[in-house]
Amino acid sequence: MGIFSFLQRQKTQREQQPETVAPLNTKLARTRSTFRDNLLDFMLGNKPIDADLLEELENQLIMADVGIDATAKVMKSLNRQVSRSEVSDSDALRQALQRELIELLAPVELPLEIPDSDRPFVILVVGVNGSGKTTTIGKLAKQLQDGGKSVMLAAGDTFRAAAVEQLQSWGDRNQVPVIAQGTGADSASVIYDAVQSATARGIDVLIADTAGRLHTQNNLMEELQKVKRVISKVDPAAPHETLIVLDGGTGQNALNQARQFHQAMQLTGMVVTKLDGTAKGGVIFAIAEHLHLPIRFIGVGEKVEDLEVFEAERYVSALVSSS
Repeated sequence: MGIFSFLQRQKTQREQQPETVAPLNTKLARTRSTFRDNLLDFMLGNKPIDADLLEELENQLIMADVGIDATAKVMKSLNRQVSRSEVSDSDALRQALQRELIELLAPVELPLEIPDSDRPFVILVVGVNGSGKTTTIGKLAKQLQDGGKSVMLAAGDTFRAAAVEQLQSWGDRNQVPVIAQGTGADSASVIYDAVQSATARGIDVLIADTAGRLHTQNNLMEELQKVKRVISKVDPAAPHETLIVLDGGTGQNALNQARQFHQAMQLTGMVVTKLDGTAKGGVIFAIAEHLHLPIRFIGVGEKVEDLEVFEAERYVSALVSSS
């Protein structure tokens, strides 16, 4: 059985076309600046570790949007290492911090893989308006297409005309079929038709957009649950992936959105977007600590390849390494 691996595709691209792939620390420059300028620079100079230094580190982690619980977990381990004399100066403390942050993210590093046995493999994409949902769908479709997969899109965000037009634009650009109806059409009906059409045409992957009104509106969650039920009538195993797109620039609000969508939809993965334009990339640590859901991708730019597979060690290194 063949499996399409986004991670393997990404690694191959980095190896074969290194000159076209900007380093992640460059793409994460604003968040990296927050970590380095505020969080790490005060530890330069091989300073001895004392209570003031540890307190300052804790404060800076919280200010970097790592979150209170994740920060407490990291600091508990660092304090234990200091008390055992395993960490004796600020340089060693920085290295220990890097290890702790990687350990925090490692459990949510689970790249999306698409087996040939599930055809069509249905990806249901949810999230609030403005999170980058439709753009993420377009980038995913292009990456799949470049990897040899046939793709279909479903314009299930029928409440916003611009969303349908934007998805159709991605479809036209990449010659990917888009199943759509008029604005205000029943979202579940659109996606039901798309699953049937994708099945009949032997499409490998169907990616369905959904409405993204404010997550505090209960009727949105009811609508999304209806979509999920309807899809399962065509294929009991579908959707195979329920993916939430979160705007990393919204900080802790992204965590609240994920909680509510997960409660309603039983999410299987997350995408954190717009990390290239925010200093709040530390929110990934809070999300990892609270939700324990796979972070499938991060959005770090406008290009198709800037939707990157999430790799914990690479992400942490881009934020806190000295190089």
